[in-house]
Parts: sequence; structure tokens; C-alpha cells
Amino acid sequence: MKNKVSLLIAIIGLIIFNSCKVEESINEEVLFVGTYTDNGSEGIYRYNLNLGTGELTNQTLVAKIKNPSYISFSPDRNSLYAVSEVDDYKKDDGSITTFRVKDTSLVYVEEQSTHGANPCFVGVSNDGNLVAAANYSGGNVAVYNALENGNLKPSPQIIDHKVLDSTRKAHAHMASFLNGELMVSDLGLDRIKKYTASKNNFVPSDQKELVVAEGAGPRHFAASNDAEFLYIINELNSTITMFQKEEGKYYGKQTYDTLASDFEGESFCADLHLSPDGKFLYGTNRGENTVVIFKVDETTGKLELVGRESVKGDWPRNFSIDPTGKYVLVANQRSNNIVVFNRDAENGTLSFVSQVDLPSPVCLKFY
Repeated sequence: MKNKVSLLIAIIGLIIFNSCKVEESINEEVLFVGTYTDNGSEGIYRYNLNLGTGELTNQTLVAKIKNPSYISFSPDRNSLYAVSEVDDYKKDDGSITTFRVKDTSLVYVEEQSTHGANPCFVGVSNDGNLVAAANYSGGNVAVYNALENGNLKPSPQIIDHKVLDSTRKAHAHMASFLNGELMVSDLGLDRIKKYTASKNNFVPSDQKELVVAEGAGPRHFAASNDAEFLYIINELNSTITMFQKEEGKYYGKQTYDTLASDFEGESFCADLHLSPDGKFLYGTNRGENTVVIFKVDETTGKLELVGRESVKGDWPRNFSIDPTGKYVLVANQRSNNIVVFNRDAENGTLSFVSQVDLPSPVCLKFY
């Protein structure tokens, strides 16, 4: 009888222990971080974000790779693609590396040329069949076909922006798939170029481009959940331009300043994201070193300034909102830290929670 009681107690204890472990795993999100590797970093790192405390723990180097300045997952989360922002993989070329994701660890698969210098963005289509790398210095975009296992076919299509303008220098900065089209923000041309698929290649779409102010420098863009509104953050003049879709085409409606009116000095915008519910838009200012916060009118798409929050560091490049929408994480490139903010879902405001040190973090992606 005593042995039976002891066995029962042991079983109950095991059940409680396993329940706690399950609860612990549910209460965490896994974060992957791309870095520049000329300042002590070695490549791509992984953290656990505790959703209860907002703390980042368990820093782990998961891939040694040079300058993985942007990373993206396949939709099934079985593959991770990382561009190396270099110009010497081959002569004047950067590279893109494919990793298999296994139990949140990365297994190297292959590395290919991006056919252009200093790639700074990689976008993946919703079905996972296409991967696009934007080459900043190369002024072009490489579009790869992906196999079922996530591997990239060689010989991608190269879309060259250098031939589009004889006076300005092309700088492809973001390449993303939206509404079945490929959209590329070109900081040097002050254009967002649009391409549609035709016979296994991308060609200029009916609306070939969206135009922002001369010298604005469009960097990144984000679309509302229904793709009715498109927001573009402009690096060089520190603004956000809102476009609205009308009869299948986007038209510019309004432009908003991201800096405080009394700010003095140089500042350059970097990244922007909508909250998961689409009610707030956030953008980063490098120089003013803030996250600017706007409330979104869900009917008109117009923005109303909520305020700004100091990033508790220097040169906020990429940032990310965790899948629950509870936290905003900012990668401060020059102060070598990642800062976690609690996000007030009702008001959109941010409040500091925690931070960790990491050399030159520049890209944050939740798994």
C-alpha cells in the first residue's frame, strides 16, 4: 500500500512538473537577431522573450555568418534566409544563406550570390515559393524560386533599377510581396516600384511605381491588414507617406513628420510597423533616437500623432512587435543593445521594461 501511495505521489508530481514546463513554454516567444559583425558580434543570435516579465534570456549564437543585416522566415517556419551585407562574396556581390530551422536551431544549407552589392533586405512570398533580396549598393533585386524543402534555385531573376534613371543612383532597400505583386522601395530613385508575375518572371505592373517627394528616400513600407492603406517611411526627410488604394492602384494622400518640431541635428528614419490590430503605427528615428507613435483612423487611414518614446540607446534600426502585441523590441545599432518596451494596446504608448547588450543588433524577427 505504501509503495502504491509513493507511486501515485510521484505520478502527480510528474504531471505537475510537465504542466509547469508546458506553461513556461507557452509563456515565451523565440526571437532571432541579425547583426553587423565588425564590432564583436559573430552572426545570428537567439533569445527567449518572457511574456510575463518582458525579459530577454538565454542568448545563444545559432549561426556564424558575416553581417546578417536582415533575416526572414519561410511561412512554415522551416527555413530561415539571411542576407550578408557585403560586396565581396563574389566581385561586387553580397550573398544569401539558407538555413533549416530545427527545434529553434539553425542548420546551414547553402549560400548563393545576390548578384549585387550589400543586400539589406530579404522578403518571402506568402506561399513560400519566392524569395527576393534587395541589393542596396547594387541597385537591383534578385528574385529566387524556392523548392518545397525551402532551398533556393540558382539563377534568380535580376531586376535592375540602375537602368531606370540616368541622373540618380538606385538603392533598392526593401523587396516585399503584396497583393500577389513584388514591391521594391528604392531610396535613391524616390520610388516604390511595382512588379507583377508574367510567364515565370516579374514585369512592371499596370501601376509601375509609387512616387514620394524628391529626396525623401523611401526605405521600408507596411500595409494595413486589408491592404487598403500603405505606409512608407522615408529615411532622408524623416517622414511617413500614406497611400490609399483606389480601383486597384495606390495614390498618395498625406505625409507626416516623424521628428519633434524642436529637434535639432541630423536624424534618419529606419523601420516602421503596424500593431497587430492595425490601430497604431510605429516608426524609428536614428538621430533623435525615438520611436514615433501614430494612431490610425481605420476608416480613412489617416494618422494622428500620439507621441514619441526614447529608445534608451543610439541609432534604432530595426524593431519588432511580438506576436501577442504586448511588447515592442528595438535594436539599437550603435549603443549595442536591444530594448524591450511594454505596449499599451488601448493608447499605443510604450514604457521601458528591460534591455540586453549585444554588439550591433540590426534585425529582430520572432519565430
